[in-house]
Amino acid sequence: MDTIELFQKLLRFKSITPNDDGAFDFIDEYLGDEWKSIKIDMKDTKNRFYYKVFNATSSEHLCFAGHIDVVPTGSGWSVNPFEANIINGRITARGTQDMKSGVAAFLYACKHTKEFNGTLSILLTSDEEGEGTYGTIKVLEYLKEHNFLPTSAIVAEPTCEINFGDAIKVGRRGSINGYLEIQGKQGHAAYPEKSINPIDLISSILPKIAGVNLDDGDEYFAPSKLVITDIRAGMEVTNVTPDKLNLMFNVRNSTKTTKEDIQNFINKSFENLNFTLRLTQGSFPFVTNKKSKIVNIITNSINTILNIQTKHSTAGGTSDARHFGAFGVETVEFGVINNTIHAIDESTSVEEVLKLKNIFEDVIKKF
Repeated sequence: MDTIELFQKLLRFKSITPNDDGAFDFIDEYLGDEWKSIKIDMKDTKNRFYYKVFNATSSEHLCFAGHIDVVPTGSGWSVNPFEANIINGRITARGTQDMKSGVAAFLYACKHTKEFNGTLSILLTSDEEGEGTYGTIKVLEYLKEHNFLPTSAIVAEPTCEINFGDAIKVGRRGSINGYLEIQGKQGHAAYPEKSINPIDLISSILPKIAGVNLDDGDEYFAPSKLVITDIRAGMEVTNVTPDKLNLMFNVRNSTKTTKEDIQNFINKSFENLNFTLRLTQGSFPFVTNKKSKIVNIITNSINTILNIQTKHSTAGGTSDARHFGAFGVETVEFGVINNTIHAIDESTSVEEVLKLKNIFEDVIKKF
């Protein structure tokens, strides 16, 4: 089975989060007895950790990671989203970019590796597109308990922007959500002096917080910006002023802004008002040093295979790479062009997948 046949096989599993639809049974068989498998299934999530020790005396441990699950298809596709036929050099199917292309590329590269200075491993989950509560993080917790954490990791998420190979992710911003409630006093719109209108209260404050940069950023991260996502007040009538106002916001934060910094900023901005604030942190920012071994090797391999200089980026949302970063594992993300993920007619080219496999093979050889 060549790389593209493997890719098509993976795409034909209807592995909508958190169901793997039999994909893991296939991967077990594909890798064979030479690869040891650890199964960590929790609730409705399936996780697999495959590994092969090539050199037991070496401390090097390179892990390729990703997810087998995909988002629902939606309607309006021009083809069957799980048929995965090649048409004019492209495959249109759910999961082509996000991220069965990456999974197929590293499965093939790892299976056919004959020599490696250390341990090669593969971490896969069936719940990355959902809550992920029992996914990658549970495997990493298990590996830490057993003193078997990787020293380096490549998460094969789609990272390229315009041309294949033009960007890798060397970190990700965190994500902090804010839920703010401002208390007022309900009253008749004809007698505003008898009420306390929370809309009036925040009107002068909004320009000072909406879209404001909470830090200046750095060489890795853009500034952490406070983005207001929702404001609600009132009873949808014209003659009653509201008794309270609810405001929600999000901050994609760099390593320079913490949840405590945001708490202090809101407290100062609303210090004269009666309000409550709840902050939740969905993910924490991380960055891998550009001088690290994994960043240098994958950058060099991209140049070797594609003859281009790749950009080191931290843009975008969150991925399971954040969990590796939290465990101190030097981590990068690299995969195909990211322009149709989660969309109708998600697709990628056969050429990209083959070149991605070649790059992963070169990384393994150089590691």
